[in-house]
Amino acid sequence: MAQISGAEALVRCLIQEGVRYVFGVPGDQCNPITDFINRLGLEAGLKFITTRHEQAAAHMADAWARATGQPGVCLGTVGPGVADLVPGVYPAWADSVPIVVLGAQNQAWRCYPEHGSMQSLDQVPLMAPITKWRALVNDARRMPQLVQQAFRAAVSGRPAPVYLDLPSSVLCDRLDTDLYPILPPQHYRATAPPMADPSLMELAAEMLARAEWPLIHVGTGVLRAGAWAEVLGLAEYLSAPVTTSLAARSAIPEDHPLCLISSSLGALQAQAEADVVLLVGSRLGDTDFWGRPPIWGEPGKQRFIQIDIEPQSIGLNRPVDLALVGDAKSTLDALLQAVQLHTGRKSEDPRLAAARQAQEEWLKGWAEGAASDETPIHPLRLMHEVRQFFPREAIYAQDGGTTAVWSFYLNRVYEPRSFLWAADSGHLGSGVPYAIAAKLAHPDLPVYCITGDGSFGFNAMEMETARREGAPVVVIIANDRAWGMIKGGQKLVYSERYTGVDLSDARYDKLAEALGCYGERVTEPGQIQPALQRAVDSGLPAVLDVIVNADVHLVPPDLVTLDSIWMEGCDVQSLF
Repeated sequence: MAQISGAEALVRCLIQEGVRYVFGVPGDQCNPITDFINRLGLEAGLKFITTRHEQAAAHMADAWARATGQPGVCLGTVGPGVADLVPGVYPAWADSVPIVVLGAQNQAWRCYPEHGSMQSLDQVPLMAPITKWRALVNDARRMPQLVQQAFRAAVSGRPAPVYLDLPSSVLCDRLDTDLYPILPPQHYRATAPPMADPSLMELAAEMLARAEWPLIHVGTGVLRAGAWAEVLGLAEYLSAPVTTSLAARSAIPEDHPLCLISSSLGALQAQAEADVVLLVGSRLGDTDFWGRPPIWGEPGKQRFIQIDIEPQSIGLNRPVDLALVGDAKSTLDALLQAVQLHTGRKSEDPRLAAARQAQEEWLKGWAEGAASDETPIHPLRLMHEVRQFFPREAIYAQDGGTTAVWSFYLNRVYEPRSFLWAADSGHLGSGVPYAIAAKLAHPDLPVYCITGDGSFGFNAMEMETARREGAPVVVIIANDRAWGMIKGGQKLVYSERYTGVDLSDARYDKLAEALGCYGERVTEPGQIQPALQRAVDSGLPAVLDVIVNADVHLVPPDLVTLDSIWMEGCDVQSLF
């Protein structure tokens, strides 16, 4: 009989799942876990990464999953540690990212209900709104089963965070692994994704084959399923344009002839005019204008086929004509085969050329700012220089408010899973930890982060984590010394009555140097690329503190549109 502790069983389950990193902040109740990671991990390839805040630990687990397709793992200690994980778990919940969240808890006899113990917190209900599954491990004998159930829930169906509450007494208690075995994944969860009903796929194939001008619109479900090649294969066979949600950028190279860049004039034109839309892995949220006219065609005239692994996502914001419930990758592969039986390879519709031309005109609109030699630096010049510097395979973490909007105009992405952004939550502070985790996942690829100065401040101390863990990411701060997006809204709507939006002229480059990283302030547009080269040549994590034109940066062209989406239904004028 093999007797091991609950903590050892937990760590051995993580090893069976192929987990490479557990991100977190250590604590007394966590020590049994981190000690076994230390004792068993070296040989198994598992390591504990200490972050400077639990929020960043959850962000890193999130980014690991986005960048690799494998669930990330984070850890917090009882009370404040688990509470501090919450802001990092929420973006993963919002964007359907599979992470396994581990929370140490007081001894089983001191919790649920707690009775005055220090750091007491009912952590299971705390995590309920931002996890799809959660459990208290109330006995060491249940550890293998519940860890396995957590991973199964995280990756099955629509992926999402899950939570395990781990009393310290259970971590120290023992179990017999002959009776409660630690199983490999194939023995407790499906390893082949589900496919939609073949008869419905036949109907979908007929609709696509008969369509005069079909369009494929993809969401992050395509990235989670690893289905980018299948999207491209079907699009090329049908000569169908492909648009993406803002979050799903990188599902198709943004210079591919069939790609119409999200929210560009060409994309909006094609979305409104297509006769059949194949919607894959997307719920059509607010930045997709909920699938409504005039951005999209009229229901009844424009037919919708939706592929989604989650039945509850079917027809959520737009009625569909045909629903295919299944994994994006396997379903698209079978759908292409069915289409090929109904029609030969289609030629390009002349309307696609017009949509491309509209897109080119949209892109030309940013050329003047991209070439600007003004000082302070025009934000478009910054975005242009950064994109020109890094190779197309580089991984880009996006953070900030107006900074993210300016970056969107010129910072194109080309490779799958090379764009990391807390899209549906709009969460600030994720960029630096996202970049660090991406570099750990892909040490051979360049990784950079573009962030605002406000958003950088949330997790600026994680630059020390990057230095300690040998993750030489390059962080570019568009510094306007303000909470720019909120200040822009106050400028547009509140007659420049600025409240709580101005920041001081902090030297973030000096902070980076104090943390053992490379730091440089950039004030001239001609120095952006030389500074980037010096940052890369340093071999260190780097921060470039770039002073941008605050007046221009304040109101990007699409801020009015974004504000109208977020404030829909609110009569702001009634306040005046």
